[in-house]
Amino acid sequence: MREKLKALAELQKVDLEVASLRKAADVHPRQISELERDLGVARSAIEAERARVTDLERQKALLEQNIADEKDKVKKWEGRLSDQRSTREYSALAREIDIAKKGILTQSEELTDKVKELATAREAIKSKESDFATRQQSLSGRMTELRGKLGEAEGQVKSLEGRRSEVAAAVDATLLRRYEVIRKKKLPAIVGVAAGTCQGCNMNVPPQLYNMLRTTLGTDVCPSCNRIIYAVEALQEKQPAADE
Repeated sequence: MREKLKALAELQKVDLEVASLRKAADVHPRQISELERDLGVARSAIEAERARVTDLERQKALLEQNIADEKDKVKKWEGRLSDQRSTREYSALAREIDIAKKGILTQSEELTDKVKELATAREAIKSKESDFATRQQSLSGRMTELRGKLGEAEGQVKSLEGRRSEVAAAVDATLLRRYEVIRKKKLPAIVGVAAGTCQGCNMNVPPQLYNMLRTTLGTDVCPSCNRIIYAVEALQEKQPAADE
């Protein structure tokens, strides 16, 4: 019984190593996703700034076209002033010319503001692009490092899984089936009982059961947590007797 227990304990040791590696490695994909999300947010900010510049350029071009159209209109109207036959017609056309010139002045001021706003936006893009390039370089290096660690962990898990197959082959078939059922729900699946207390759930086992475990050095099931249990003495190496 002791050899069967040792074989199962060795199997669990491998399983615990695999679980530990997987738990540690699980954080890497999340960290990589967070870094990629950070880059995505920075990239989106640049795209938004570029879209703003495009819109400002459209507004600027529209203002320039409107001003040019209004100037052409004023030029034509001014050429027609001398053709007006009455003072009333002359005054009406002159008023239209004055209104158009004021509109040109207003739009010219708006155009000046738009040019300044456009220059500021273009500088903002340059700054954001520079910051993004620096951040991308830094985060790319970090992501490469994390992917390396992930690959290393996956390699270690694969190696342990190969070792697990070898160790599992030495475990008693009945005991192995019971262990596998419990392992899928919780690890450790097999725990020792010390001083009558299950080390898996910290609950006391019945004294009769504890005595049986100590006597047979076999296994049973904890009434509280349903793990496979054994007396810790079963896996302790016997000390050689001292010379008389």
